Amino acid sequence: MTGAHCIHELWMRGDESINIEKSLEELWTHAADSIPEWLPMRYIEWLPIAYEVALSFKASAKGRSNIYLVLLDYEDRDGCYGVYVGMSRYSPSQRFDQHKAGIRAAGSVLKRGIEVLTGPTLHLQYIERSEAARIESQLAAALAAAGLKVKGGH
Repeated sequence: MTGAHCIHELWMRGDESINIEKSLEELWTHAADSIPEWLPMRYIEWLPIAYEVALSFKASAKGRSNIYLVLLDYEDRDGCYGVYVGMSRYSPSQRFDQHKAGIRAAGSVLKRGIEVLTGPTLHLQYIERSEAARIESQLAAALAAAGLKVKGGH
């Protein structure tokens, strides 16, 4: 857990990608069982932007809906990653598994989804459905405005 926090701190401070990738590799090699689910498995240069944008959204009412982000792999097209924005009554990891199994799947997640980006939306879990629908749409638009390749958010 301490290693995950250290790597995350380097990431948010803009350390060089080679250092973060090497640290992630070491952590996954030696402590995979203890890595928290909010730490991505690979380096994504725009992750600090995703945190910044997502943290600008707040929910005021508790409920059963969750906002989630899925990392999309577009390396074969333009050498970058994208993000899918969704909402569900299921946990982000359960909903990701459903997408990958073809259950009410978004095509972009089914074909290109590689992992859930849990960290940026941890504060947007268990919120009221109407707020989740609003935040999903606005978060997708805000991430796109910040320069990310975005799918979903409808």
